[in-house]
Amino acid sequence: MSAPSSSHALKDVRAVAETLVIATIGGVSVGMTGFPGGYISGAIVAVAVAALARRPMKIPVWLTRIIFVLIGISLGSVVTPETLQGMATYPLSIAVLIVAMVVVGYTGALYLRLVHGWDNASAYLAAAPGGMSQVLAIAADVGADIRGVAIVQTLRVVLVAVGLPAGLALLGLAGTSTGSIGGPLNPDMFGELAILVVASSAAAVIAYYFRFPGGLLFGAMVTSAVLHGTGWIHAVMPWWVANMAMIALGAVTGSRFGNMPLRLLLNFVAAAFGSFALALLVVAVFAAGLLSVVSLPVAEVMIAFAPGSVDAMMLLALALHLDPVYVGAHHLTRIFFVSLIMPFVGRSAARELKRPDDKKAAPRDPLPPPTFQD
Repeated sequence: MSAPSSSHALKDVRAVAETLVIATIGGVSVGMTGFPGGYISGAIVAVAVAALARRPMKIPVWLTRIIFVLIGISLGSVVTPETLQGMATYPLSIAVLIVAMVVVGYTGALYLRLVHGWDNASAYLAAAPGGMSQVLAIAADVGADIRGVAIVQTLRVVLVAVGLPAGLALLGLAGTSTGSIGGPLNPDMFGELAILVVASSAAAVIAYYFRFPGGLLFGAMVTSAVLHGTGWIHAVMPWWVANMAMIALGAVTGSRFGNMPLRLLLNFVAAAFGSFALALLVVAVFAAGLLSVVSLPVAEVMIAFAPGSVDAMMLLALALHLDPVYVGAHHLTRIFFVSLIMPFVGRSAARELKRPDDKKAAPRDPLPPPTFQD
């Protein structure tokens, strides 16, 4: 009895090791180029390709939980007292952004449901205009189709990263992204870093214990944001920890692509392009409306309203000598709005997944929905 058990455990260890190695190669290869969201996107693509090639891709449950906490701490560290102050100085622009994001999410979900037959939970999470890591974590938590959500969200980041600089180049502007979340390891701030990790982890565990949607990531993110936004804590997660957490989350997501038929993959890609085109149209309409009543640089509004990765948009703004507080305040609002709302939207929409007799529920992938249960 012990021999088969040991053999099975060894296979699991090998599968996890292979998954992490492939994810690291993919994530680092893309991330080191400065591509926005490259660490998580590269890991997703690399592991997904391996899974589609029938390699045993696997990430254990305990590791996914640690990943969620680390990502939450890292994301919360982008908040500064300056960006919080900036959120109060651009009320009209912030209000227009929030309304635009609501419309983007609703119309995108409606498109995915009516045109591609997605269920509510997967459609709303895939259409969320930002917060890819948070959305993927919520998708796994509520049992949505994480593969479809991952494809749509990844292509959103890719298309914004490629299309926005190209569009600005047509106006005589250009920009590149070379950064990532996190920062250098400062020995003088070990005490602050320890407080940050302990406080954020405790909040994450409490939120998870009370079954808050996406509690591990959300609890850590909010605690980290409060500590950084109030100026109490200045230490951030080392960049290599933050990036490895992103790579590991990419591995979790990419591992869900095993046994996916090619036809289903092509359907997901078509859904991604369609929903992105619709989101781009909605954002353009709202941005044009804002520019008609306020005097702001066009490029500044474009970057502030673009549903891309925060680090890429901030670095692009700095490269173009635009107002980093304005851009940062808008992207901070967008990410936190999505992070606050989507756990409830995803959990509410996911209730239909538990009603097999509901005739209005869209047909789903015949494979079982992914979860983090053993």
